[in-house]
Amino acid sequence: MKQMTAVFTTLTAKVWPHPITHRIKKLGYSSLLLAALSACSHKDQSNGLLPVASKANRISAQTVSPVGDVVGKLVVGYQAWFACKGDASPNNSWIHWGSSPGGLAPSPGHQTFELWPDTREYTSTYQTGYANLGNGQPAVLFSSWTDQTISTHFSWMQQYGIDCAALQRFGKSDPQKDGIATKVMNAAQTYGRKFYVMYDISGWTNFQTEIKPDWTNVIVNNLHLTSSTAYAKQNGKPVVCVWGVGVANRPGDATSWADVINWFKSQGCYVIVGGPRDWRTQTANLPAFNAANMIMPWATGTFGDIAGANNYVSTIAADYTYCNNNGIDYQAEVFPGFAWSNWNGGSPNQIPRLHGDFMWQQFANIRNQGISSVYVGMFDEYDEGTAIAKAAEDASMKPTNQYFLTLDADGVHVSSDFYLRLVSDGVKMIKGQTSLVWSHPTPHVLSSGGVTFYQDVNYGGAASQSLPVGNYTIAQLASMGVPNDWASSVKIPAGRTVIMYADDNFSGTSWTLTSDTPNFTTLNPNANDKVSSCKIQ
Repeated sequence: MKQMTAVFTTLTAKVWPHPITHRIKKLGYSSLLLAALSACSHKDQSNGLLPVASKANRISAQTVSPVGDVVGKLVVGYQAWFACKGDASPNNSWIHWGSSPGGLAPSPGHQTFELWPDTREYTSTYQTGYANLGNGQPAVLFSSWTDQTISTHFSWMQQYGIDCAALQRFGKSDPQKDGIATKVMNAAQTYGRKFYVMYDISGWTNFQTEIKPDWTNVIVNNLHLTSSTAYAKQNGKPVVCVWGVGVANRPGDATSWADVINWFKSQGCYVIVGGPRDWRTQTANLPAFNAANMIMPWATGTFGDIAGANNYVSTIAADYTYCNNNGIDYQAEVFPGFAWSNWNGGSPNQIPRLHGDFMWQQFANIRNQGISSVYVGMFDEYDEGTAIAKAAEDASMKPTNQYFLTLDADGVHVSSDFYLRLVSDGVKMIKGQTSLVWSHPTPHVLSSGGVTFYQDVNYGGAASQSLPVGNYTIAQLASMGVPNDWASSVKIPAGRTVIMYADDNFSGTSWTLTSDTPNFTTLNPNANDKVSSCKIQ
């Protein structure tokens, strides 16, 4: 048991690289350890698929705090740490994608990321040293410094129902991370999303003394993040997270962690603490955990298959009970899969995504326990293959001369936005907007049919051409048979989303539609004869 406990402690270390100049070498996940976890996970499982709490053990749906910007909401971890040479950022170098000797662009054998992103929607991209993609297109990557990149990410969050982004912040202020924070604030305001600062203390030896002035002088007084209408508030207080409490190989102890947590609370903050899976058993550290307003245990990598996810149910149930009994909010974490063979070795596709089945099981288990606050790790973590943001579907969308993970790795083709759509369905289930189902309802691939606008209500009058996926300005709509301020109804194929805008260039009042809509006058506000641009996704 001591050896197995040590295994779990090792695996609960959050698998994030420390950015820019100092990366901490984490202990990798071996196939043997994951196999051991999987074997243990079958214990007390009658069918290995559907863990159902007994009446005696089932937890009633309750939270300590009322629904706010994090309680009862879905939050995604947001790195925004990718930079490229020539992107005009303070770093002006290849960061987190990896680089060749001499600071050249990433090239075969010189990369530190696993999952190749789908870059088709980025207007600014940067040429790598890889061969072209399988479809002949150049192998380019995005920079998080580019305004359009972060804007695109937050538009996805809006489209797919993601409530809030936890902006990762490693260490004290520097021009790169401060500039990114401002860009995130602006994008969150534009797309009606919430965000908050999540301090990760990995490698931050002086966190206890440096985190306080960073918050007061930089976050609050210089960047004015907490003054933004988009900054997350819970119980009327600005939200801040301290990640790394009780996690192996992170600096600090119960005294220093509690000091920081209580200091933030004295500043009027609502404090989330991110810790390891086994936080409740860390008796010496419980004073720090008990000081938190919310606890979010890190699950990524601590199980590697559906049976392991089911075995974790007893842990989240006990966590939830403990938090409720001690006046602490609880946030459960889900992740889609994991691998980092291009950076730290290990098997390619080490924790398979199982074309959504693995992540959906976690969502269903959480809903079955009545837990309504969920954290997704992560939104844009291409380094370790946990990103839910759009990614390469198959070999046609990745370089031909270097291995990268693609979304069809488990033998089923899924669209590049599949995990965004899966999370969209998951959050609806978590919030009780849809019923609990144990098989995900998300189609792997969307219908290829186009969207058709009509001049009159009930699909009457002239009809437009069939519009495929894409973004359409006022001129582009007109070329497809949709004059300005003309449309009164629309037919939308299953799986498609149409975002209509009252002004050109995707601005002004917007309406998001996911199914046939026969009468635009019934929309709130009235959209009849008011569409000037649109996005079809």
